[in-house]
Amino acid sequence: MNVLIIGANGNIGKLTSVMLAEQGHSVKAMVRKEEQQDHFQHENIKAVLGDLEKDFEHVFEGIETVIFTAGSGGHTGPEKTEAVDYEGAVKSIKLSEKHGIKQFIMVSSLAADTPEEGPESLQHYLKAKGSADEILMRSSLNYTILRPGALTDEDGMGLINAKQKLNEHGSIPRADVARTIAICLGNEHVYKKVFELIEGEVPIQTAIESL
Repeated sequence: MNVLIIGANGNIGKLTSVMLAEQGHSVKAMVRKEEQQDHFQHENIKAVLGDLEKDFEHVFEGIETVIFTAGSGGHTGPEKTEAVDYEGAVKSIKLSEKHGIKQFIMVSSLAADTPEEGPESLQHYLKAKGSADEILMRSSLNYTILRPGALTDEDGMGLINAKQKLNEHGSIPRADVARTIAICLGNEHVYKKVFELIEGEVPIQTAIESL
């Protein structure tokens, strides 16, 4: 499958790019800076330049599925968060509709639908993520929205807890988020679905099949 990863230079983006490339997919990794292209050496990965705050329509050529993993992070100010996490996401959604993308996988955040429950310092970030999710859900795309808990850099065990609404907080290794993305790719069972995920005791494939 020809996959575009927006936000490929982020930790989840890098992990997902390599994982999908090793599975035989053709990955187009969108990065903002030329020096970031050097991070992607796999024969099935082509790193391309694109900036969410500018015109990046050229990266959609020949693409079947879009994975949006870009994020400003909670440490940035509201202006940057709005530009990347909301406006950048909305532009990606609109371009995906224009180019007939088969599936749009969005990496959002736990509490994106209830930002007022999050820490005050993260509320602008959660609001932007939630607003972008709403636009995606109203689009014509086959969307899959992942809302992971607090991200860690552990290797992960491939075990998660995933539900439409968990009603609990928790963390999850970025590697397991990437594994979940890989299982969702091209999986019609998760079309038009939104789910939260944290570390758990259920194999990822089983957890996804149970949604």
